[in-house]
Amino acid sequence: MATVELRFSAQPEHVRTARLVAAAVARRAGVDEAVLDEVRLAVGEACSRAVGLHRSHDITAPVSVALIEEEKSFSVEVADEVPGPGADPALGGPVGASATRGATPGGGLDEPDRESDADGEDEMGLAVISGLVDDVEVRSGAKGGVIRMSWPKTPPTVLS
Repeated sequence: MATVELRFSAQPEHVRTARLVAAAVARRAGVDEAVLDEVRLAVGEACSRAVGLHRSHDITAPVSVALIEEEKSFSVEVADEVPGPGADPALGGPVGASATRGATPGGGLDEPDRESDADGEDEMGLAVISGLVDDVEVRSGAKGGVIRMSWPKTPPTVLS
């Protein structure tokens, strides 16, 4: 199992690089040419989502992308470090409902419009990814979230 790992600062201009690298590694791994646009778009959407989450929560840690070539599939994991809803990273576990996404460091909530806009963009991004990828898994916890997407590899052609 070969893995390529990328880490980039949460800046929108780095998303394009992640998309291009993902498509190149997918091609080399044996993903069908017809699917490469889906890989590129899905990785771009997942990375844009992670960048947006980092920026909206003032997280300076980099976004992580793992490109994994397995025997029969190619997988991409895009990880952010934004704690999921109901998780307090300082305690490593769930907290009260008032400390979900949208909470500011001072303990108050962001303006309702800003919070609902961010949630709407997050849901839209996940909907786009789900439309592009048949095998997608979204996990979220106290240490952040991961979107894992997988595509089948094209079996090698045997010449007779």
